[in-house]
Amino acid sequence: MDTQPKESRLEEFIENPIKALWKLSLPMMFGMAVQAIYMLVDTAFIGKWVGGTALAALGYVFPFLFIIMGITFGLGSGATTVIAQFIGAKDKKNADNAAEHTILLGLIIGVIIVVFGFLFGHKFIGVQGADVETVAVALDYFYIMIGGSIFMILSVFFRSILSGEGEMMFPMKVLGAGTVLNIILDPIFIHYYQIAGAAIATVISQALVTLVFIYALLFKQHSYITFNLKAFSFNMKIIKDIFRMGMPASLSMIIMSMGILLFNWILGTSDAVAAYQTAGRIEHLFFLPIISVATALVTLVGMFYGAKRFDLIRTMIKYGLTRAVAISLSFSVLFLFFSDSILPVFTDSPEIIRLSVLYFKIMAFAYPFITIGMTSTRIMQGLGVAYPMFILTLFRVVIISASLAWYFVMILEKPVYYAWVGTLISCIITAGVSLFWLRSILRRSFKSAVEPV
Repeated sequence: MDTQPKESRLEEFIENPIKALWKLSLPMMFGMAVQAIYMLVDTAFIGKWVGGTALAALGYVFPFLFIIMGITFGLGSGATTVIAQFIGAKDKKNADNAAEHTILLGLIIGVIIVVFGFLFGHKFIGVQGADVETVAVALDYFYIMIGGSIFMILSVFFRSILSGEGEMMFPMKVLGAGTVLNIILDPIFIHYYQIAGAAIATVISQALVTLVFIYALLFKQHSYITFNLKAFSFNMKIIKDIFRMGMPASLSMIIMSMGILLFNWILGTSDAVAAYQTAGRIEHLFFLPIISVATALVTLVGMFYGAKRFDLIRTMIKYGLTRAVAISLSFSVLFLFFSDSILPVFTDSPEIIRLSVLYFKIMAFAYPFITIGMTSTRIMQGLGVAYPMFILTLFRVVIISASLAWYFVMILEKPVYYAWVGTLISCIITAGVSLFWLRSILRRSFKSAVEPV
């Protein structure tokens, strides 16, 4: 491994921004795909080897873990934005300092979550209505995951630091290797320790991933960012900037989890909920390319904004938006015409298949609008304006989508698929609002330097 600090990728990205977008997004997409596959495999091992109670237990643990992931990934994206803007401004000293603050923040958040989880975790799981047996099984998994959550948090923050400087390949290789290790360890530990074994396998793999990041970045100086912890100088402004950039994304993920709970309640029947959840998991896999492009835009727009290259920002916005929408249109066509062939791979239930197909035939028209909203808010984050992400998510998921679903299904007593009609309407409205908001921010940020997109 190279022991010399690397040069900033700013000039490389400025020279060929289009190539940079794909150089950043493709490794990220690969890493996300590997992790998504792991989740499916992990669930299959638990379902087949431990049983239905264990799967139900995972369902009760997941909301708490989702909140942790929301906080971590949100603040991580905030750190990415702050570091990218410092690098764009060629301010390496503050970029390094921001990275050091990111690690400090990860340690503090990790300790808080561990303490909170052990003190209140049993109440959080019990209040959801699970029976005594399921709560006991859930806690077997929960306490191990919480005990090791600091490794997951630190690994995400290390990846965010590297994303800020435009390094995507190395963290995705490390995370991919960690995922493969997790898959290997799963059957071994589950065989001996049941559901607790799955948690042990996850914690071990995340701990090793974190150790690799620590070794590579703190000792081998693998990246452009360098760490000098002995000369660390605390700067509250950097912490505030990370929170200012990252908390809206964190809150957005929490709002989305609340939306899922609301929809589960509105849909009512187990078949409808199963169809909604199954379709959602399939949907997530196909959205990975769009998520990757949108996330790469955070880094590039942040760097170019720091470098005051407004011309390149305009180029990347137009290119990124059009390509992301083109990708979404391709799988819109796929789901519109072939969803009835895809669903039998995941379930044998005729009713779940029927409802899932209805979901896709409605939501196929929503995907381009979801893409516009997602990409626009990420661009705004790169420009240093993060709060629209939270406001637009709240607007789309709760104020419009859930409200319309409740009105159609609960008040008008329409069939459950009308809930997804409400989602389609919310996505169209939110896309329009997000584009208008982006244009306004561009005018304010660039003033007369560039024309609005």
